Parts: sequence; structure tokens; C-alpha cells
Amino acid sequence: MSAPERIPPRSVTHDAATVRLLAQGELTVRGRIRGASNAALYCTVSRDGREAACVYKPVAGERPLWDFPDGTLARREVAAYEVSEATGWGLVPPTVLRDGPYGEGMCQLWIEAVPGTELLALVEEEEPAPGWKAVAFAETEEGRPALLVHADDERLRRLAVLDAVVNNADRKGGHLLPAGRGRLYGIDHGVTFHAEDKLRTLLWGWAGDPLTGEALAVLDTLREALGDGTPLADRLGELITPAELDATRARVAALLASGRHPGPGGEWPAIPWPPV
Repeated sequence: MSAPERIPPRSVTHDAATVRLLAQGELTVRGRIRGASNAALYCTVSRDGREAACVYKPVAGERPLWDFPDGTLARREVAAYEVSEATGWGLVPPTVLRDGPYGEGMCQLWIEAVPGTELLALVEEEEPAPGWKAVAFAETEEGRPALLVHADDERLRRLAVLDAVVNNADRKGGHLLPAGRGRLYGIDHGVTFHAEDKLRTLLWGWAGDPLTGEALAVLDTLREALGDGTPLADRLGELITPAELDATRARVAALLASGRHPGPGGEWPAIPWPPV
């Protein structure tokens, strides 16, 4: 019997075959990902001679969250992928809801981050250097004042728009994965889609700036895709609550009406902790 064809994580394409592999393949647990606040298992999934590495997060391993009482982390992770795909930006790795060794959970293609790509930095300057955007003032480990900055990167800017749409309450630096072929992925979308404003992110560098023409066009397409009875709306209706779906539509409409990146709301900590 020949060895299965492995999907190289640095040349991922979001094709239907990859999604079928994640949804229908045989899931084998290889180990646990340490440091995750909920159960996150490193696995392989195989089917019809193909094999890929993936992350499986069973619902049974989720810790209850008082501020996200409805639904599950797994279903919100899948919902974030569905919205990402609707934008055409492909910012979230292929993610499905499926049964596994420990029951229902989300299964997401493993993305191997490419080392050496700097997206965040802490600098002892009062202003960001060219090519960087200021986030907030902070302190170094030695207690000296510093400035937290992120790259002025179009991929990050798209992700900031997506986060605003899905109301991401936990966009940390460790959730940014630069991959091969110039791709950038965001992961860990379990605390998203709340009906109340909970946007908390390290990508505030564009706050108040006009949205790009590309972003406005994508948001307009997304507004139509979220209409009643559309495939996307029906799919999200299986994953999040009606109130959360209505709030998602309202956020898209608000972004189009303002034409600008949102800023911190003031009623919720603007930056996640720990930030990385």
C-alpha cells in the first residue's frame, strides 16, 4: 500500500477536496497542543490516499464562558471560516464541524507559520517607523516606555475588516500565521459573533481611517450574501443564534455607512490580554 499523499501546509488552496478531507476523513489524534485554554488536539486526517495535519477542538473540552453563554466555540470557529470564505479573502484556514474521537468539534487545517515574518513589534519610540502602525503605548520588560506597533500590511488590514465583521473579542499576536506564497491566516475564532460590541484586537492601527475601495466592495457583496434565505445566512443560522446573525448584518451595514475602520468602543478592553 502506497503512502498517503500529504497536503503541504505552505501551499494550501481552499479547494472542495480539502474541505471534504477534513469533514469525512479518518481523524487520528497525535497529541495535545499545550498552552491552549481549551482542549486543542493535533491530528492527522486521511481519506482516499490523501492526508493532512489538522487541529481538532472537541466541544467536550470547552470551558464555559460567562460572557459567551450561547452556542459553542467550535461552531463560532466554523462560522468565522464561512464568513471569511464569503469575502473571497481566504483569511481563515479551512474549518469544518464534525464528529471525532471525543465527539462533535471543529476540525481546521494545520497551517505551518513561516518564520522570520515580523508583524508585531515593541519599539522604544514615540512614533511608528515607516511601514508600521501604532497600536498603544506600553512598557518594556525593564519598565521603559515603549510603543506597540503592527505592520502596515494589506493582509493585516483585510483581517482587521474581517474581525470587525465577526466581532472578534480575541485577536492576539499568536493568532496571526504568515504562511507560504505570501498568505496570512488568522486562527482561534471561538469568541466571535457576540450580539454586543466586543471587538478586542491588536490591529487598531487603521482605527478611524477610510476603508479601502476593495474592502467596501467586499462588504457590499457580504451584505447581499447575508440576506434572508441565502446559502450563507442559512449556514450561519446553523452555527450562531438569530440575534448574533442579525448583529453581524448590522455590523456590515454600519461599516458600509461609516466607510471607516472602527475604533475602540470604550465599554470593553480594546486590547486582549495577554496580547500575544
